[in-house]
Amino acid sequence: MGDACCGGAPPAASNDVVADDVEGRWRTIAAAVAAVAWLIGVVLELIDAGTAARAVFVIAIVAGGATFVPGAMRMLRRGRLGVGLLMSIALIGAVILGQYGEAASLAFLFSVSEALEEWAVTRSRRGLRAVLALVPDTARLRRGSTTVGVPSAEVGVGDRIVLWAGERLPTDGVVMEGRSTLDVSAVTGESIPVEVAIGDKVLAGSINVSGVLEIEATAPVGDSTLARIVRAVEEAQDRKGRAQRLADRIARPMVPGILSVAAAIAIIGSLAGEPSVWIERALVVLVAASPCAFAIAVPVTVFAAIGSATQAGLVIKGGAALEALGTVRVVALDKTGTLTRNRPTVIDVVTAPCTDRNDALAYAAAVESSSNHPLAGAVTAAATTFSRASDVHTIAGHGITGTVDGHAVRVGKPGFVDPGQLADDVTRLQAGGATVVLVEVDDLTVAAIAVRDELRPEAAEVVAALARRGLHVAMLTGDNEATARALGAQAGIDDVRAELLPVDKTLAVERLAALGGVAMVGDGINDAPALATAQVGIAMGAAGSDVAIEAADIAIMGDQLTHLPDLLDHAVRTRRIMIQNLVLSGLIIGVLIPVAALGWLGLGAVVATHEIAEIAVIANGLRARRQLHAEPQIPITTVETPTVAHV
Repeated sequence: MGDACCGGAPPAASNDVVADDVEGRWRTIAAAVAAVAWLIGVVLELIDAGTAARAVFVIAIVAGGATFVPGAMRMLRRGRLGVGLLMSIALIGAVILGQYGEAASLAFLFSVSEALEEWAVTRSRRGLRAVLALVPDTARLRRGSTTVGVPSAEVGVGDRIVLWAGERLPTDGVVMEGRSTLDVSAVTGESIPVEVAIGDKVLAGSINVSGVLEIEATAPVGDSTLARIVRAVEEAQDRKGRAQRLADRIARPMVPGILSVAAAIAIIGSLAGEPSVWIERALVVLVAASPCAFAIAVPVTVFAAIGSATQAGLVIKGGAALEALGTVRVVALDKTGTLTRNRPTVIDVVTAPCTDRNDALAYAAAVESSSNHPLAGAVTAAATTFSRASDVHTIAGHGITGTVDGHAVRVGKPGFVDPGQLADDVTRLQAGGATVVLVEVDDLTVAAIAVRDELRPEAAEVVAALARRGLHVAMLTGDNEATARALGAQAGIDDVRAELLPVDKTLAVERLAALGGVAMVGDGINDAPALATAQVGIAMGAAGSDVAIEAADIAIMGDQLTHLPDLLDHAVRTRRIMIQNLVLSGLIIGVLIPVAALGWLGLGAVVATHEIAEIAVIANGLRARRQLHAEPQIPITTVETPTVAHV
């Protein structure tokens, strides 16, 4: 997308996506034309309308061949051999021998599979445009004693950005004036807002929850954290796009071998006499090597497997994802929104002597009910009843004060409110990964409220199920070390990597790849580069961001992890069926080539054998339709919390 991918020059990104859309639509239309023409031709042949059948078969050949023959020729010029070249050679050989129905069948089958793959890639690239919505169109800059609004693309290094409550930061910077709380979940994935003050570094895409900040820009918008996220995703997807599929890896040595055999038959036979007979035999050999069954071996299995997965609430974007997932040895799990619910809740309340727990929560909820802080919803949800506070004031970056039933109440972080005799409890709760909110009534600290984004009930069993399958499980999170370690221990994960920015998650995935193929599971924008970099990216689709879902290869559309082990089993089984089909197709080709070269089978017998092989391959591939059976669902009791605006 270039340096101006975010806020600077989005049309450039849009042009790339539009070009992909146009090419994808063209391939889809061509494949549809080839399929319809082939079907019409088959019907015409059945009613003995030979001339008309040949005419529509030619249409199918031209339409279908146009989707892969030019590309195969371009790859050949670059020295790359694959199924496309093998299909092109067989297509030309069938036409020369007058087998228009066989050629049309080959063109239609392969063009449909190519169109479906192109559609998946185009969708992935289109999803990156959602990142642009995180950059505001304008920014407010300090100019002397006044502020002026300018397009975000014009913000330069050193400019002073004035960020009011509820506004999103357009680029990275350093706080120069003010204190506040920032919601950084879109960038780092940390579920609990962070407090910032003078000298703290802040990232593009962060939302100012309260207070007013002056921030000095340290990067232009086009080189901000969000811009780098987009570039990282695109580069990773490009690398994946260049990776050879299983069928291509098998076809690569087959192509020169088949061409060499056919050329040897034609040349040696011609030298021995009757050139026309041996040249025709060479062409029959090319048709015998026609990889019709080989070409549909993977697609028919993929379509059956994807259909089964879709019924189970899993969106799989093509065969490459299934192939790759069947070989992974490492599963990397994001914490927030994946292992946890991304819904902070009160997990503990410690009170001072002679203080009732419910009374303490009522005082805190009374003032927090007037706050838009993300933790306020957790506190108010935990209180059974509470009064309405008056004279409420928010102290940015610290807490909130008010009057409740004639009592002066302060609620905030340690330091703003003195822990007093609860100091040891505060230390213990923080060590357990909780954010602590202290409650002070009439200058006396009466309670410490621990808030944390809790682990999903099914998380520990899912991690154990993955371990039973011999997989290494790691947690990658932008959250703080204490919280990550505490939740990792609950989930049974020893490999915990915390306080990671998006680029750090990408590096972590690359390092984990030393242990084998990596499947990354995440749900946020901050996970997108890691999802795209991993051998397989799996997004939690129900609560996941559009960017995460589009960057991933697979999306779990439910809100539970219990499908993950079963999904891995499904991928292993599907890949095994793919290999069976490819081996069967290869054996058939290996047998047909010598018998065709020796003249033991004529062209009609060769074509009939191919048709039988295709039926066998399809029947075997359809076994991948077997319905997924997810791990037993773990009952979940949820407590609905009031929505707290992330303004």
